[in-house]
Amino acid sequence: MHINDDGLLAGAEFIASPNCDERPAGAIISLLVIHYISLPPDRFSGDDVIRFFTNRLDSHAHPAYDSLKGVKVSAHFFIRRDGRLIQFVPCNKRAWHAGVSNWQERERCNDFSLGIELEGNGTVPFTEAQYAVLITLTKCLCAHYPLEHIAGHSDIAPERKTDPGPCFNWEKYAAGLSDTALFSAANHLIA
Repeated sequence: MHINDDGLLAGAEFIASPNCDERPAGAIISLLVIHYISLPPDRFSGDDVIRFFTNRLDSHAHPAYDSLKGVKVSAHFFIRRDGRLIQFVPCNKRAWHAGVSNWQERERCNDFSLGIELEGNGTVPFTEAQYAVLITLTKCLCAHYPLEHIAGHSDIAPERKTDPGPCFNWEKYAAGLSDTALFSAANHLIA
């Protein structure tokens, strides 16, 4: 895996999300945030996550979508259950994945983070293919950006979020990063 000067990852399918903007001047990408998402809730496959991140989700297609009407969010990357990797926002841009958030007394985590969404729901274990891609992607990001920390969405927005949830195997993830500087960052979050 390689990231070009525009912040695009070679090998990932790029589907541009309009839900992004420029990072603040001088912002340094130092945080990686792990999320999960499934649309409809608790269902995997299909293209509704893609539609959601590109503002094309039909709010009438499922009862759970009514609350998503007009919501504009994105992530830099989305890892499907089969390991397929989609990029929605160039890494150089600010994706809208963290919302109201705080990490080590710094507000607005979108300003200085990269967001990775795993296709999941918090109650079903993630797949081996997802961990393999996540670990490879993290190593690539670590080699390209001065990442210092890894956090779950629940760590930066504990009053609002629970992802990546109890089924995310932090030990497996940390073990896969054992040869990187981020090993201690991932290992720190193991409960």
